[in-house]
Amino acid sequence: MSRVQLALNVEDLDSSVDFYRKLFNVEPAKRRPGYANFAIAEPPLKLVLLENPGSGGSLNHLGVELDTTDDVEANQARLTDDGFVTDEQKNTTCCYAVQDKFWVTAPDGEKWEHYVVLGDSFPELEGETDPALSMVAGDGSCCTPAESGAPACC
Repeated sequence: MSRVQLALNVEDLDSSVDFYRKLFNVEPAKRRPGYANFAIAEPPLKLVLLENPGSGGSLNHLGVELDTTDDVEANQARLTDDGFVTDEQKNTTCCYAVQDKFWVTAPDGEKWEHYVVLGDSFPELEGETDPALSMVAGDGSCCTPAESGAPACC
């Protein structure tokens, strides 16, 4: 089952998690320092919250979560055939997951990620909220623009 992903920058992760937990009547599927996601069945949505003080209330990026690497590759081939420039990232680890993905940029600059989650990374951080613990997983950045203009990861 594929679903649309909406990644939001939030000021305060705890209050945002509480809000979306109540709004969609579902618990977060994953919770890490500075990061949470919800796998919402109805409506089908992957909601990603990224704690970015000073940028709260803004769109981080959009995405399409797919079931397999084959699905990612088929979508990338189709879009490349249609003239899109894609930025491929295979077996990349970011935002506490290992993923195969690619990015495209819409005419107005919105970043769209097409991805499959291959596995979890740093499961020992589940439920932790101390931002200092994000250093365990690397530099703590997630979905920050890369020099190519596409987010570095999500």
